[in-house]
Amino acid sequence: MDKQTILVTGTPCVGKTTISKCLAADLDALYVNLTKLAKQEKLALKRDQKRKTTIIDEARMRRKLKEIMRTTKKPIIVIDGHYASAVTPKNAVAKVFVLRRNPVELKKLMEENGFRGPKLWENLASEILDVCLVEALRTHEKEKVCEMDITGQTVADVVRNILAVLQDHKECTVGRIDWLGTLETQGILEEYLRT
Repeated sequence: MDKQTILVTGTPCVGKTTISKCLAADLDALYVNLTKLAKQEKLALKRDQKRKTTIIDEARMRRKLKEIMRTTKKPIIVIDGHYASAVTPKNAVAKVFVLRRNPVELKKLMEENGFRGPKLWENLASEILDVCLVEALRTHEKEKVCEMDITGQTVADVVRNILAVLQDHKECTVGRIDWLGTLETQGILEEYLRT
């Protein structure tokens, strides 16, 4: 049986890890967290002190993921990471779920997780400007990419919706979320787009 790889991507703090772990458990899939894998396998190139983040070696990460996919006995692999689209071998990917969250709600979650200053505003801008969605669409066929607004939803609701898409019970859509327009209509765009 061919292995099926599912990517869960999105801006930091959107809920990727919690949702990916639950999805992997429901599917009896191998779960791969790219941040943990990069640390365990020492796949970092350097540390970006200004952004307080690690820059990974994408080529080495891609090779490691190929090895994991080849050697796992699990038929399904769930890969969690905001740069999952960039490092996962394209031909192995069945679906890419880009999780989206209203920037007002996302800002609260980011602040609760210690995001401050430029790091907070840069990541909010990424959500507002569809950065993870654009990356997914640049790398994968549109039919494989599913953009999901998870604002206000429980983890169980999101996992249920992902499973519905995987089982062809729910449509996979892209391009229906417009945070720029939403924030502009509410008169708070400048407050949230400060990069």
